[in-house]
Amino acid sequence: MRPSGRNLNEMRAVSIETDVTKHAEGSCMIRIGDTHVLCTASIEDRVPPFIKGSGLGWVTAEYGMLPRSTSSRMRREATSGKQGGRTVEIQRLIGRSLRAGVDRVAMGERQITVDCDVIQADGGTRCASITGGWVALKLAVAKLMKAGDIVSDPLVSPVAAVSCGIYAGQPVLDLDYPEDSEAGVDGNFIMRGDGQLIEVQMSAEGAVFSRDQMSALLDLAEHGVRDLVDAQLKATG
Repeated sequence: MRPSGRNLNEMRAVSIETDVTKHAEGSCMIRIGDTHVLCTASIEDRVPPFIKGSGLGWVTAEYGMLPRSTSSRMRREATSGKQGGRTVEIQRLIGRSLRAGVDRVAMGERQITVDCDVIQADGGTRCASITGGWVALKLAVAKLMKAGDIVSDPLVSPVAAVSCGIYAGQPVLDLDYPEDSEAGVDGNFIMRGDGQLIEVQMSAEGAVFSRDQMSALLDLAEHGVRDLVDAQLKATG
């Protein structure tokens, strides 16, 4: 029995509210169970120096957790003068995941920055950030197309992510914090809407896993990503 009472292949409740901020070209609040993330997308008519003049666009991301997004207050990273290693790793993951669904030639020489701010954390914040980040990106791109700044949609496929793991000896979908903290094996699966894998992060702690178990987790992830893509398309429809 899972702590939440969910079935092994059952996602937490998913909701995506769009246009939640006034100034960003694209924005949404994604809620996956008790994990809530504010995602905004900002368009800039510039690109990093290493691709300037190439005609290619760029998508990047920043990620952060508010001080009381967790059960006890965390210190703001800005007060220490630098980002932690976990933060840097997650925002790089978000950026490269979103770029995997973008035709950077069609995007033109501009940059879209996706900011993901965790309001409340209960497991799976990086997965929620990727899933919500794509929605914010989609809304920003729609504004570029409406204005005639680009002529074809550079988003070739939705991008979504979900966690899976081995909890109490069983493969389970979409770990919340009680499961994530106790799982012997956990992984994050980032996929495009067409079923192509972008990245898989899996590790064992206090246990090992077999190829059959990994396949079972991948099957669960495909199921979960399909549900998330449905929610993304409904939100941006």
